Parts: sequence; structure tokens; C-alpha cells
Amino acid sequence: MTMIRSLICAVALLLTVGSVAHADDDPPPLPAPTETPLLTVRGDLAVTNVGDEAVFDTPMLRDLGTVTYETETVWTSGLQTFTGVPLHAIAERVGTDAVSLKAIAINDYVIEIPDEDWGEGRAILAFERNGKPMSVREMGPLWIVYPYDLSPEMQTESIFARSVWQLAAIDFGS
Repeated sequence: MTMIRSLICAVALLLTVGSVAHADDDPPPLPAPTETPLLTVRGDLAVTNVGDEAVFDTPMLRDLGTVTYETETVWTSGLQTFTGVPLHAIAERVGTDAVSLKAIAINDYVIEIPDEDWGEGRAILAFERNGKPMSVREMGPLWIVYPYDLSPEMQTESIFARSVWQLAAIDFGS
């Protein structure tokens, strides 16, 4: 009887440890925005905070870690400084394994962006230009920006088409 009891306790312990380890692998919950929401993320998401969507304000985006690019664009004059969050950081935070996203602007412009553009040194979701938040009039409040001056590969029509300004939403594969 003691051996059976020990075996049952061992199995129960393994099941408990297994479920705790699994819980540690789950992404942490996403808080609700405390400021004006800037971005709505939809699609195949493991983490949401408003129904089946993930809604972000500026502090929430900053918490994902920022990157700054100094680059010229075909839409502005002279060298510009853009600060924002890498697209891969948003994908990781919402727990998606999508291989592309649809970027949706305020004016309903939509374009697909492949995950190859989410890597290090690629697209960022900029929320500041030259150290200041961008208004809608200034192509904000969110603008997908690439390091255009980095290489000729970053100065193609396909990259320019993916450089969505006045971004309102991202849809991960739904």
C-alpha cells in the first residue's frame, strides 16, 4: 500500500510541476491602456486585453523596447530621427506565430508585410519623429519606418509601399 501511495504522490508531483512549467511559458497578461490607444492588433493572438484584440498606447509600446533610426525618406526633407518599437517585439508580445501581417492605415490603406521585415535592423513602428510624437497631419501617430539609408534594398518600391503612415491596426493572419 505504501508503494502505491508513493507512486500516486510521485505522479501527482510530476503533473503539478509540469503544469507550473507550462504556465511559466505562457506570455504574461497584457494590461489595459491607460492613455489614448494608438494601435489595435487583431488576428491569431495568444495575448489580448480588449475582447479578442490587443490594444496599445504609447507607454505600452515603449515598454516593448525602442529603436531609433536616423534616415532620410522620400516623403520628408532631410535627415529624420524616428523612434519606435520593432515589429517583431509586437508579434512576440501578443504571442503570434503568424508569418505575415496586414498593416491598416486610418484611410483604410492595407498592405501585407512578411515576417522577414520584422527582423533586427528592419521595420519599426515609429511613434516619434525628431524627438516628438507625430500628429495625423505629420503622418502619425504611428508610421512603419525602415532604415532606408542602410542599403539599396531598403529603397525599393515594395519597401516604400510597406512604409504605412497613419497606421491604425495590425492584423496577424486572420
